[in-house]
Amino acid sequence: MNQPNQAIQLRETIGVAPIYDRIVKEAEREVITKISRSQCFQLERKNQFPKRVRLSSHSVGWRLSELLHFVESLQAV
Repeated sequence: MNQPNQAIQLRETIGVAPIYDRIVKEAEREVITKISRSQCFQLERKNQFPKRVRLSSHSVGWRLSELLHFVESLQAV
């Protein structure tokens, strides 16, 4: 059976046009995108992955909406 992707389930949970966008940290980013940390950074350097958002001097995150859009664009290919 083909199970729905977690990104699609999240999109349905927050709706197509979310009122707010939350920041996702590394552990959740990996679950959503299913790509490794090193692959994520390689794609980011090539401008093929959403840019990180600096939260503090030692913390970064990603916008959930951008990650969901990234996952959906991979599924379209």
